[in-house]
Amino acid sequence: MRRVLSHFSIFLFGLTCATAHAAIETSHAISLHGQPRYPAGFKAFSYVNPAAPKGGDVRLYSLGTFDSLNPFINKGVPAEDISRIYESLTTASQDEPFSRYGLLASKIERDSSDASWITYHLNPAARFSDGKPVTAADVVFTFDTIRKDGDPSYKAYFADITKVEALDNLRVKFTFKSANNRELPLIVGELPILPKHYWAGRSFNTTSLDIPIGSGSYVISKVDPGRSLVFTRNANYWGKDLPVNRGRDNFNTVTYVYYRDTTVAFEGFKAGQYDFRAENRAKTWATEYSFPAVKQGLVKKLEQAHQNSSGMQGFAYNLRRPFFQDVRVREALGYAFDFEWSNRTLFNMAYVRTGSFFANSELAAQGTPSPAELALLAPYRAQLPASVFGPAWQPPRTDGSGNARANLLKAQQLLASAGWTMQNGKLVNKQNQTLTFEILLAQPEFERIVQPFRQNLARLGVDMKIRMVDVSQYIERIRRFDYDMTVATFPQSQSPGNEQQDFWSSKAADINGSRNIVGIKNPAVDALVQKIIAAPSRAELITATRALDRVLLANHYVIPQFHVNKYRLAYWDLFDRPATTPKYGMGFDTWWINPQKQARVRASQGNRRQ
Repeated sequence: MRRVLSHFSIFLFGLTCATAHAAIETSHAISLHGQPRYPAGFKAFSYVNPAAPKGGDVRLYSLGTFDSLNPFINKGVPAEDISRIYESLTTASQDEPFSRYGLLASKIERDSSDASWITYHLNPAARFSDGKPVTAADVVFTFDTIRKDGDPSYKAYFADITKVEALDNLRVKFTFKSANNRELPLIVGELPILPKHYWAGRSFNTTSLDIPIGSGSYVISKVDPGRSLVFTRNANYWGKDLPVNRGRDNFNTVTYVYYRDTTVAFEGFKAGQYDFRAENRAKTWATEYSFPAVKQGLVKKLEQAHQNSSGMQGFAYNLRRPFFQDVRVREALGYAFDFEWSNRTLFNMAYVRTGSFFANSELAAQGTPSPAELALLAPYRAQLPASVFGPAWQPPRTDGSGNARANLLKAQQLLASAGWTMQNGKLVNKQNQTLTFEILLAQPEFERIVQPFRQNLARLGVDMKIRMVDVSQYIERIRRFDYDMTVATFPQSQSPGNEQQDFWSSKAADINGSRNIVGIKNPAVDALVQKIIAAPSRAELITATRALDRVLLANHYVIPQFHVNKYRLAYWDLFDRPATTPKYGMGFDTWWINPQKQARVRASQGNRRQ
């Protein structure tokens, strides 16, 4: 799942059930904090073209390789976008912070004053791709299996579910440990539902290239292990006329072509081997899109603004390593990253420095703590850095000249206070240990960002070695927390919640495969995460998230890097797209093929494609 799961006083609106308990309501949709934008009976999302034609074939790309068609376990390298074949009980709209609309479920029932349970009513028309109906038993099987054998991140998400029960063939009820976890009733609607009959007699916790069955609009039609994967639109897809699906999933086939590295992948795009790419290299975007197809108008460039929280990308410490357990050391090394020089020299001034774990959103800490934030932070004052209670941390700056001497002097002072001194060009502590560590990378293009950082560290007497591995090795080492430092991303939605446990909680730090990359074990962090999960209003969610942001920043768990608040999209000109773009998504699943454009492009690619 994207990124694997997206992200609540639940407000249910719609028809009130005719039951003895007046608070029980039934609705087509649920939302965290407020009401869903689209009422019962809506025709389509506002950012789609409901009349978009179906047809055509699109080719996309992926990096590395794959050896599994099971993305739900902590083994192997799953194929790209495998969730395309599956559906969940509900689906999100991309122009709301967090609302969920019925997909496999046609109705959602619960007591609006009690978040301890929710019941989903399955659509009687819902079918898996082999024609068998989707039942409540499939939902129960999915949750039981995922919690038993699935990736640890799922287990953390669903830890507060006490019971999943099939009330009958089409109704499934979830019961929760707490009535205050307002996000969890929505989260359980996000998990792709697996067919119980398919997995009977199969080992779930084993990598496999057997083509699985789902209920989604696409099926897997061809697998070339490690090289390509073809999805074909299911002509008999049961949900094609649902309001949430109108104008989406318009391509007849979607093929993923795999490349070993980004340079070869870019050359493949220029040669017409695939049709669409989201460009994440600023220098490439600025300087390398001048090849003939661009000049001829056959390849288009598009910068599409969005309102997503950028989350955090940064050099992440592994606190499981003794050297990094001293916050002064972590803060000091951050002064060696010269963003201003990198932005000017490497990125063509394309990026903004990230200064928050919830950057580009109202959730980011601002100025000094509000009284409401202080009330949350005060019980942990003795355990927190004093800076938490002052102005929100801001990353150090330079003049961009490449001479970061002032920042390096500050770093030396911090290192000295932590007991590290320079001897013969090396930083040494009282135990005569040198400060040497390794940064683990899987993308060669990151080396040009790391090398200047490494050179500044060397001026401090710190020896950072670069370890480049392939994608498979990288995934396995990250799962086992086998690294000193790595480049990590912590994506954030507009409504953070239970996923924060997997990012930051003490419990997750000891679970291999969790997303607590840093290894944080901090009681204040644990408490603030619970405040976020239980927030009964949007205002209280913002307060708790800003307080958590202050604590994470003040502890220097990562060295923040940079972000951009727009998508950089390049594509061969064979598409049309809706006039309106979603606030919180790219919206590529709403594009469609224009046959005349496609014919022109394919004719031009005749001697390019391989």
